[in-house]
Amino acid sequence: MLRSLLLGSSLAVLISAAPMTVAAQVAPDIAPPPLEFTHRELSNGLDVYAMPDATAGTVTVQLWYDVGGKDDPQGRSGFAHLFEHILSRKTVNIPYGGISTMVENAGGARNASTGQDFTNYYETVPPQYLETMLWTHAERMARPVVDQAVFDAERSIVQEELRQRVYAPPYGRLQRFVIGDNAYDEHVYRRSVIGSLEELDAAGIDDARAFHEAYYRPATATMIVSGNFDPAELDRLVDQYFGDIRNPDRPVPVLERPVPTPRTQPRSVIAYAPNVPLPAIAAVFPGVDARSGDSAALDVMSAVMSRGQSSRLFQSLVYGSQVAASAGLGANADEEGGTLTANVTVAAGREIEEAEAALNAELARIRDEPITDAELIEAQTELLAADLRQRETASGRAFMLGNAVVAENDPRAPDRRVQQIRAVTAADVQRVARRYLDENARVSIRYLDESQRPEGVAEDSWKNPAPMPTFLSVPPAILPANELRAEGEREAPPAPGEPRVKAAPEIVERTLSNGLRVIVARSTDLPIMNAQLVIAGGAASDPADRAGLADFTAGLATQGAGDRSAPEIARSLEAAGAVVGGGAGADSTTLSVSAPIASAGPVGDILSDIVERPTFAEAELERSRTRTVNALTVALRQPGPLASLVLQRVAFGDAPYGASSSGLPASVRQISRGDVQAHHDRWWRPDNAALIITGGMSAEEGFAFAERTLGDWTRPADLMPRTETRAGEVRPPRIVVVDLPGAGQAAIAAGVRGPARSDPDFYPLAVANAVLGGGQNGHLFQEVRAKRGLSYGANSSLPGRAESGLLTATTQTKNESALEVVDLVLAQMERVRTEAIAEQALSDRETYLAGGFSRAIETTGGLGGFLADAVTLGLPLDESERYAERIRATTPETLRAAAVRLDPDQAYVVVVGDGQFFVEAMRAAHPDLVVIPAAELDLLDPTLGL
Repeated sequence: MLRSLLLGSSLAVLISAAPMTVAAQVAPDIAPPPLEFTHRELSNGLDVYAMPDATAGTVTVQLWYDVGGKDDPQGRSGFAHLFEHILSRKTVNIPYGGISTMVENAGGARNASTGQDFTNYYETVPPQYLETMLWTHAERMARPVVDQAVFDAERSIVQEELRQRVYAPPYGRLQRFVIGDNAYDEHVYRRSVIGSLEELDAAGIDDARAFHEAYYRPATATMIVSGNFDPAELDRLVDQYFGDIRNPDRPVPVLERPVPTPRTQPRSVIAYAPNVPLPAIAAVFPGVDARSGDSAALDVMSAVMSRGQSSRLFQSLVYGSQVAASAGLGANADEEGGTLTANVTVAAGREIEEAEAALNAELARIRDEPITDAELIEAQTELLAADLRQRETASGRAFMLGNAVVAENDPRAPDRRVQQIRAVTAADVQRVARRYLDENARVSIRYLDESQRPEGVAEDSWKNPAPMPTFLSVPPAILPANELRAEGEREAPPAPGEPRVKAAPEIVERTLSNGLRVIVARSTDLPIMNAQLVIAGGAASDPADRAGLADFTAGLATQGAGDRSAPEIARSLEAAGAVVGGGAGADSTTLSVSAPIASAGPVGDILSDIVERPTFAEAELERSRTRTVNALTVALRQPGPLASLVLQRVAFGDAPYGASSSGLPASVRQISRGDVQAHHDRWWRPDNAALIITGGMSAEEGFAFAERTLGDWTRPADLMPRTETRAGEVRPPRIVVVDLPGAGQAAIAAGVRGPARSDPDFYPLAVANAVLGGGQNGHLFQEVRAKRGLSYGANSSLPGRAESGLLTATTQTKNESALEVVDLVLAQMERVRTEAIAEQALSDRETYLAGGFSRAIETTGGLGGFLADAVTLGLPLDESERYAERIRATTPETLRAAAVRLDPDQAYVVVVGDGQFFVEAMRAAHPDLVVIPAAELDLLDPTLGL
C-alpha cells in the first residue's frame, strides 16, 4: 500500500462544526489525553515502544523502518514501495503469502505502507497472537526470501497498483506526478514514491537483495506494540526473537543531500490527461519540515483556509462564487521538508481563469489580513478534536507515535503539538502566510482533459525543468540468498497464548414519548460522543425519476435550519470540533454527529434544528445541486464507481435498489424544493427514526441528550410511510461492457442476488463470500493478485439489505487482461459453489469474519454504525455479541447450500474500460456480450437501452 493524499470528492455532506454564536464564541475544553508508553533500546539498536491498554480487545504490532522513497536507488524510483510488497510475502520458514494467512486465520488484519521517510508493516490481532506476530516480524527482518518468483509477482502487482491509483482516477496523474514533480526541485522528495512503470520494469532481483542488505536491519527499525498485553511478557518475547539479530557489517548507505536552490521565480505548468471531467488547478509552495517551529501555525492556517464548510476556500470558491466544485489547501510536513498545496476543481460551466482569480484573492487575503479570533478558535478546536479521535484506539495511538518518531525523532511530539496548536496566535498565522505563501516561489498548475492538448505539445511538457538529484546506487548484496526450507524442516510459528477478552459495551434502549427509539452504548472512557439518527426509507423511497432525493434531502437539511443560515451552522459548529454527516443508503437515511462531550449541548441544539426545522431555501438548494452534480460528474468518469452503478441497474432494473442512492446528474437536476419538503414531511418523523449514542456518555447522560435534543420533535397523526418493494424480481443474467476510451484500467464487477440481512441464510452466505473474496486469503485475491499479478486487489462483498442484496466481486486490471480476469472471477464463483470445504478452512474463514466484525465496532463511530444498521435491517441489538456465534454455526453443508447462489451462469457481469483492448476477444468468449459506449450510457433508464 502506498501512503498518500489524493484529490477526491465525496457525495456525503460533511461539516466540521461547533456551538454558539460568533459573538459569544468560547473554545470548548478539549484535552486529548497524553500518549502513555515506555521505551527501551536493544543492544543491536532496535527501538521498542510499549503502549499497554488493558481495555483494548486487540493488540497492534508495528515495525517502522527508516527507509522510504527518498532512498530509492538511482534509476529505480518506486523501489522502496516495491520492496515493501516483497518483504510481506515469504521467509525461510513462511511460504509465499503465509503471513497474511496466519493473520487472517487469527481473526486479524495486516498491511504495510511506504512514504518518503519510512516503510512500515503492521498487524492488528486478538491479544493471544502477540507472540506469533513478533515471530513473523523477526522472520522478515532476519530471514526473508527474495527469489525470482516473489520479485516478478510483486512487481506486477505494484504496477497494477500504479495503474489503479494513478492512471484510472481522473486526477491521479495530477496528484502523483504533476504536483509531485513540481513541488520540489533539487530535493530527495522530488520523485514519486510509487515510481514509474518504466523504472519498475528496469529493476531486477539483484536490486532487491542489495536494497534489503543496505537498509533493513535492527538499527534502522522501530517497533511499536499497542493494545492488550503484559509489558513484562512483551520484553521477554522481544529479547527472545530480536535480541540476537545482528546488523550487517557494512554501514547504511548515506546520500549526501543536494543543496536545493531556493525558488525565486514563479513557474506555470499545464498538464493534460484522459477522462478529466472538470478542469483543475493547483498552487504549490515550499513548506517546512515536521520539526519546524512554524509547523503548528501552518496547520492552523490550513484549517482556516480549507477545513470544513466555514473555511475561507469553501465559502469563497465553492459556496459563494460557486466557481469551484472543491477547494482545499494542505500543509504537508515530513522529516526533511514540506510543501503547501492548494487544489481546486473548477465547477462545470465556469472558466478556469475565474477559479484562479478566486484562489489568488484568498491567498492574498490570508497574507494581507489577520484572521479573526473566531477563525482562530475554530481552527484550533477542529485540530484538537481530530487529535482526540485519533487517540481513541490502540492502533490509532500507535500510528500517531510512529509518525512522530519517523518525522520528528521525538515520541513526545504529538503531546507537544497539542500545546503548540493551543499557543498559535492570529499574528503567527499571518506571519507564516506571508513567509511561505510566497508568489515568487509558487508553481501554478492547470490540469485539463487530453482533448484540449494543442498539437505539438508533448505529453510530459509539465515536467520540472530543474535538475533531478542524482541518487545512490546501493552496493551489491554479499550475503548468501535465503531459501524457503522444505516443509518438514521449517520452524513452526508460536502457538497462541491465553485469550485476553474485552468486555462488551452495555447497550441500553428507551423510547421517548414521541416514539423516537433511543439506544445508548458506552464504549470508551474518552470524552467524545457519536450520535446517529437513523430514518427508515432511504434511497429505496426515491421516486423513479428523482434518484438521489433522500440523499439530497439529508445534505440540504444541514444547509440552513431554524434561524441559522448554512454559513452560520458551519461557523457555530466548527468551533466545537464536531463533525456532522448526512446521507442516504439503500434502506435508510442517516444523520451523524461526532463531537467532544464538552460540546454536546450546543451541538444538540443545532442537530435539533437540522432535523425538525430545515429551511430548504431555494438558493441553498441550487448551491447543493451544483455541488452534487459536479461530484457525480467526477465519479462517473472513474471505472470502479461506474461499474458498480451499472451493475446495480443490471441486477435490479427498475426496482428501487437499481437506482443510484446518490442520484445522477440528470435526476438531481430535476429535484425541486417541493420534492425535498414533501420527502422530509413524509419520512422524517420520530416514530420512523432511532437515535444511537455511543462513546463516553453514560446511559442516563445519553438519554438526557436525546430528550433535550429531539424530545420535542412532533409525531404526525397520519400513518407511517412504507416502501412496498425494494429489490424486485430476479432478473436474467447479463454481461455488459461500458466502453470508456482512455480509461487507465478496466474495472470488473460481477454479482449474484443474495438474501435479506435478516434472513438466517445470510450467515452461511457471508462465510461463502469470505471464501470467495474475503481479504487476502479469499480465492479472488489469491488467483487474480497473488498467483498472477493481474490486479492490486480482488475481493467480494455482501452488504446487508432489508430485501434481497447483491453479492459482488470487484477488481481492476490493465485493459489488456480484462477478459482473463472476468473468466477468473466467474471460475472462482463456480469453485465456491461446487468445491467441498474442509472443516479447518471453514473455521479459518469464520474466524476471519468474526475478527473483522470485532475490529469494526471497536470505535464509537463503528459501533454506532453497526447499531444503526441493526435498526435499519431489523436485527436484535445483541447482534453485536451474537454475530460471531451465528457465523461459527456455519457447517460445510450449510455453506454448500448457501453457495448454490454463486452460479456463474446466473451472474451479472459489468466491465468498464477502454474497449479497444478487449472487446473483440471478450465477445468471442461471451457471444451475448453487450457493449455500451460511455457517452451513450443512461443510468436513469432501467433497461440501459438493452
